[in-house]
Amino acid sequence: MAAENEQLTVGVVRETGQGERRIALVPKLIERVSGRGLRVVVEPGAGAGALLADETFEQAGAVIGDPWDADIVVKVAPPSAAEVAKLKQGTILIGFLNPRGDPDGIAALEAAGVRAFAVEAIPRISRAQAMDALSSQSSVAGYRAVLLAAEKLTRFFPMLTTAAGTVPPAKVLVLGAGVAGLQALATAKRLGAQTTGYDVRPEVGEQVKSLGAKFLDLGIEAVGEGGYARELTDEEKAEQQRRLTEAITKFDAVITTALVPGRKAPVLVTADAVKGMPAGGVVVDLAGESGGNCELTKPGEEVVEHDVTICSPLNLAAEMPAHSSELYARNVTELLELLVDKEGKLALDFSDEIVAGACVAGKEEGGE
Repeated sequence: MAAENEQLTVGVVRETGQGERRIALVPKLIERVSGRGLRVVVEPGAGAGALLADETFEQAGAVIGDPWDADIVVKVAPPSAAEVAKLKQGTILIGFLNPRGDPDGIAALEAAGVRAFAVEAIPRISRAQAMDALSSQSSVAGYRAVLLAAEKLTRFFPMLTTAAGTVPPAKVLVLGAGVAGLQALATAKRLGAQTTGYDVRPEVGEQVKSLGAKFLDLGIEAVGEGGYARELTDEEKAEQQRRLTEAITKFDAVITTALVPGRKAPVLVTADAVKGMPAGGVVVDLAGESGGNCELTKPGEEVVEHDVTICSPLNLAAEMPAHSSELYARNVTELLELLVDKEGKLALDFSDEIVAGACVAGKEEGGE
């Protein structure tokens, strides 16, 4: 960590994960970060995946150099073992760190003396909305999922009236009405599809309808804490499955976004449901990283079963790196401004529920 009178540095690293094209800080936000008295060091080529040249960072006031020696390191994906070894003791790390799914990775950060803040652990409260990276990246994923469904579907999304006759609109069902699901519904509607949304939380029905979609009511509720759905009982799951399977067979495209934090994703689209869908139909499963919402999903792959294409992309946000990086960089900047005071000094307040909630390693060193 920098000496008391020295300027704190923020290191922006180049992501090395397969297919990861995002970057944690973009040139247009460098000035804002520098305005906090922070010096920004960007790894050479860090923005290449998002088509951001090193020169654009330098023009914004950053320095191209070694970011791993910085006081605060910001990144997108969890660090590899080799990357953890580059972090010096006392470094603050900010990024998607997968604390629920990779406890060994968090333990490695603890052992390295790193104080880590996981953006996905930030409490989902109104004061933290500008830092909500889960929402910003889910919005990108929901948008991209619809484009993927439209590409794979063997028919038009919108209704078309031609000299050869009228083509009815495609019927699209979105399972899960969180940020990704609502964005998917809005995007499918813009493309002219007939849209329907489903969620076990009945209170989101109004949000679904506000986007011009119908709400599929199966008569089963599962309201949980923190804006998430609770896990259903075995009896509820069985009845939900029966009703949902019957409903799915009426749709041309199904986009699934249902996740339960820290648990395997619930299976909502059974093999029987896929079998009953129209030939040429599409399932886009956004829950592949947690096992998938479709029984026939193969995470990260595209398969065809019963003449239905099932896609399970694992990192859709990285496929639109320009805007996903910009949105994520705003989330990171907001968090930085909470952790650093206006004089550019580190000011960790662990009585703040955002700071305490996001800190997944090194909290004891910081106190309570």
